[in-house]
Amino acid sequence: MKKIVLTGAMGRLGSYLREPISKLAETLVSTDRLDGPDKLYPGESYVQADLSNLAEMEALLQGADMVVHFGAIGDEAPWDDILQSNIIGAYNIWEAAHRNGVKRVVYASSIHAVGMHKSTDVIDLDAPHKPDSYYGLAKCFSEDLACMYWDKCAVEAVCMRIFSAATVSSTRSLGTWLSYDDLIHLVEQCITTPVVGFSKVWGVSNNDRMVVDNSGASHLGYKPKDNAEVFAKEVLAKTPPIDNKDLAHWCIGGPFATIPLGQSGVAALGVKDKPKDA
Repeated sequence: MKKIVLTGAMGRLGSYLREPISKLAETLVSTDRLDGPDKLYPGESYVQADLSNLAEMEALLQGADMVVHFGAIGDEAPWDDILQSNIIGAYNIWEAAHRNGVKRVVYASSIHAVGMHKSTDVIDLDAPHKPDSYYGLAKCFSEDLACMYWDKCAVEAVCMRIFSAATVSSTRSLGTWLSYDDLIHLVEQCITTPVVGFSKVWGVSNNDRMVVDNSGASHLGYKPKDNAEVFAKEVLAKTPPIDNKDLAHWCIGGPFATIPLGQSGVAALGVKDKPKDA
């Protein structure tokens, strides 16, 4: 490929994707609304831009083969903030992709699009949307947006429902962990698979206690290698007795299922938002 655009490049997950994605195209254009990195990888350039500005997105995607869309607020937040960044921003990405003839959008969706489903249900990719937050609701919108742009405009999309891409530190994360190596492998498969149409895939590692069925995404060739079970003994030894009436333990969205709308769920998870140093 000649050009890939990566949004959210200065975020925690985006920072881990810059180097591997830069090897898949002649040019990687990384973008965020924040100031750029101290150094760039070979073939990488950086453009500071705002997802909520359609003109900026249309200019950014000119000549692009694909866009890997990790930009937006990565947590529950007040409605107006989610609306601008996560909903209008998603529309601008797909509309700009359509106007520029971009082949595919690889999208960082989230488990929170279905976060109110119970972990014991072991749902598959056809389970109905059941968001646990404004953040999850925006992911539902974006997945439906992606499906519409495929059906109406032939813009391919893979919606990666990413789970817990952070340190394994709770009993929930024994089933929901996504290692950085498996994240990179997943994104690479979403980019390099020849034909995807409109696809969904669970972004989760090969955990023994996995709470979803990922077999419906086998055409992507995603074969995660890491398993959170290696942390199980230590995590379980430190875990106090669990209140089995607490939805944060029953629902696959974890604490997002119980936080008040508009308030941070990442804070309840204790995730350290530290990007990779370039």
